[in-house]
Amino acid sequence: GDARVRGQTGVLSERRGSYPFIDFRLFNNTTLSGEIGTKKKVKRLLSFQRYFHASRLLRGIVPQASLYLLDEDYLGQARHMLSKVGMWDFDIFLFDRLTNGNSLVTLLCHLFNVHGLIHHFQLDMVTLHRFLVMVQEDYHSQNPYHNAVHAADVTQAMHCYLREPKLANFLTPSDIMLGLLAAAAHDVDHPGVNQPFLIKTKHHLASLYQNVSVLENHHWRSTVGMLRESRLLAHLPKEVTQDIEQQLGSLILATDINRQNEFLIRLKSHLDNQDLRLEDAQDRHFMLQIALKCADICNPCRLWDLSKQWSERVCEEFYRQGDLEQKFELEISPLCNQQKDTIPSIQIGFMTYIVEPLFERWAQFTGDTPLSENMLNHLRRNKAKWRSLLHKQHSSSRSNDHSGQVTGSQEQTLNEEETP
Repeated sequence: GDARVRGQTGVLSERRGSYPFIDFRLFNNTTLSGEIGTKKKVKRLLSFQRYFHASRLLRGIVPQASLYLLDEDYLGQARHMLSKVGMWDFDIFLFDRLTNGNSLVTLLCHLFNVHGLIHHFQLDMVTLHRFLVMVQEDYHSQNPYHNAVHAADVTQAMHCYLREPKLANFLTPSDIMLGLLAAAAHDVDHPGVNQPFLIKTKHHLASLYQNVSVLENHHWRSTVGMLRESRLLAHLPKEVTQDIEQQLGSLILATDINRQNEFLIRLKSHLDNQDLRLEDAQDRHFMLQIALKCADICNPCRLWDLSKQWSERVCEEFYRQGDLEQKFELEISPLCNQQKDTIPSIQIGFMTYIVEPLFERWAQFTGDTPLSENMLNHLRRNKAKWRSLLHKQHSSSRSNDHSGQVTGSQEQTLNEEETP
């Protein structure tokens, strides 16, 4: 049935726990769906309780300075990393290990403090922590790519973009909070498969949102549900919370890759006409949408070692979907056939048609700042490395007639080569 509930503000929200798991019971007519859903909910509840009982928050240890409530729980190395959270070479994988898998919660608590949002909005630190735990727990750790670490990575990138002078000089506390919240929750409860898969398997979310921005709508409505359940913003006036919920939706829905050209055309028009007025809330919101879109697909602009890990993770998720489609005799989706779609070819196409056009426009907006130049340089180098790997795969395939996988020694040689 309809998993949504309508709040006083009129925005439909997903009921927490409406986990869109993909168990394919509709293909093989098993009766395990209730059992699977129950196990998932129990596991989530226990995880939530374990996390809180392990925290000093429930042991009555409250530091005098409430704004630094969580600082004592940070490991030394994680605290050191947070001091450099605005650096583009920030290693989110290392940070996640140092925080014992709590990178999203730890990062957001720190950024809310750094940006003065806790004081400005008079947020209760325990309630904020509870909300962030809910968000983190509703990401699926079994997803190779769309998980809480990806959300933390996007949030860290968003923090970097919010500090770009062209944008930072005009941002209000509301803009900053919306940008960080949208980045943290933009893929919450992602099932690990794409929209076409949900549509062709007749998943309930596809019906719920009439095959339009299915995942993005679910991420947004789930976030609204968690905001209300946690009561993080309950002390704010009704019209303020209503505006926050609506703007969160506008930001998260902008991450739909099917709307890429729409946003690029609009951004190009603004830049060509030089008519962006960031004093205007509408123009600021549009640039927040662009910033979130950049943060969401910034992996090819990271250092090679980080970028490569993300590329392998996203392709592993694609291949898992392809394997499921093959298993249930469905047409294999584009990019999901492991036998035909190699990681280098997927990444080269992604960089060429999606990433480069967006980041070139972003650099035009920011005015070729050190960050923008750094990202474009990484993008060019990484694309050159993928092209070299693809060439080696083709050469190896032609000469040896095997699968075309690049060996570790070949990759090491590639890393040592000069790249443009």
